[in-house]
Amino acid sequence: MNDQFYRMKRMPPYVIAEVNAMRHAARLEGQDIIDLGMGNPDQPPPQHVIDKLCEVAAKPDAHGYSQSKGIPGLRRAQAGYYARRFGVELDPESEVVVTMGSKEGLSSLATAIIAPGDVVLAPNPSYPIHTFGFIIAGATIRSVPATPDARYWESLERAMNYTVPRPSVLVVSYPSNPTAEVVDLAFYERLVAWAKENQVWVVSDLAYSELYYEGEPTPSIMQVPGAKDVAIEFTSMSKTYSMAGWRMGFAVGNRKLIAALTRVKSYLDYGAFTPIQAAACAALNGPQDIVETNRELYRKRRDVMVEAFGRAGWDIPPPRASMFAWAPLPPALKAMGSLEFSKQLLTQAQVAVAPGVGYGEDGEGFVRIAMVENEQRLRQAARNIKRYLQSLGVNSSAA
Repeated sequence: MNDQFYRMKRMPPYVIAEVNAMRHAARLEGQDIIDLGMGNPDQPPPQHVIDKLCEVAAKPDAHGYSQSKGIPGLRRAQAGYYARRFGVELDPESEVVVTMGSKEGLSSLATAIIAPGDVVLAPNPSYPIHTFGFIIAGATIRSVPATPDARYWESLERAMNYTVPRPSVLVVSYPSNPTAEVVDLAFYERLVAWAKENQVWVVSDLAYSELYYEGEPTPSIMQVPGAKDVAIEFTSMSKTYSMAGWRMGFAVGNRKLIAALTRVKSYLDYGAFTPIQAAACAALNGPQDIVETNRELYRKRRDVMVEAFGRAGWDIPPPRASMFAWAPLPPALKAMGSLEFSKQLLTQAQVAVAPGVGYGEDGEGFVRIAMVENEQRLRQAARNIKRYLQSLGVNSSAA
C-alpha cells in the first residue's frame, strides 16, 4: 500500500501552523497571548444581519439543502454591490457565483481550470491559497513580485518568453495579503491588455477592497472595459462586514470561468446554509455604516500600532490598506529569520505574529501583523516587545 500521497508530497509543512500551535499551547498554560497572527476580526456583524440570520433560521423550511451557486437574491445583491461601488454591471445568472469564502472559491476554480503541469504565475510573497490552491490541482507555480512596479512587468515578460509550457493563469491580489500593496486603475488597464495579448486568464482576489486608508477607493479589475473577457474576481464578506466565520464570498466576471467554477462546485457542495445566505443579502442590501466603521477602526489601530511599536524600538511602515502590516524585522535581528523571530516574540513577549516566510521565500525578513486587537492591547503588545528588544540589547537607535 502506497502511503506517499501525490498531493501531500507537493505541500511542505505550513510554517505558520507551527507558530499557531505554540500560541495554542501557551494559552492552554494560562498565558495572556496578544494574538496579532491570524486575520480574525474581533467585531461582530451588524445587528440587522444577525437578526435576519435568526429570523430565517426559525423557519421550518429553511434547513434543507441550499443552492450551490447561491440563492438568486444573494447573487442579485452582489451584482448590486458591484454596480454601486464600481459602476460595473453583472448578470447575476451567468457572471456571479457564491462561494464559501474566497479560499474555497479559489481552490474550486483551480480544480476546474488547471491540468497537471499547467504553469500559473502567482505573487511571492502571497496568501498561501494563491499558490497552493493551484499546486493541489497539479499546477507548477512561477513566482512574480508582489510589488506592482517596473520589476513586476519585466518578470511577466520573462515568464512568457522563457517558460514551457507558457503560463495560462496569473493571480493578482490588491490590496495585498500579506504586503498591503495597492494599485490604481491604470495598473489593471495595463494588466487586461497584457492578458489579452498573451492569452492568459487573470484571477483577482479583492478580499480587502473596503479597507483602504489613503487616496482613492480601491479599484476592481472589472472596471476596465473588456476585463470580463479575461478575468474573474473574488471578494469576501469576512473583513468588510466582520463575517469571517460565516464563510461568505463571491466570484464574478468571465462567463466561461464562472460556469466552470459553478460546475465543479455543484459536485462538491450544496451551498452555504440558506439563513446565512439570506443574512448576507441583508448585509449587502441594507445600511452600509459598518463599512466605514470598520475602515476607521482599522485605520486607528494602524496609527496606534505604528506609533507604539516605533517607540518600542521597532519601526513599521504604515500599511495603506488591508488589516495587516508587513513589518521588516528589526535590523539588529534580521539574521534571526522570520520564523525564529516569531517564535521568540511569542515566548518572550507573549505577542503572536505570522512569519513572513510562510507566505513565500520572498517573505523572509518580514512578519505579518494583524490589527485585530483593540488599541489598549496593541499598546500592551508594544510594551512587551520593548522589554523583549531591550533584553537583547536592541533599542530605538539600534532598531
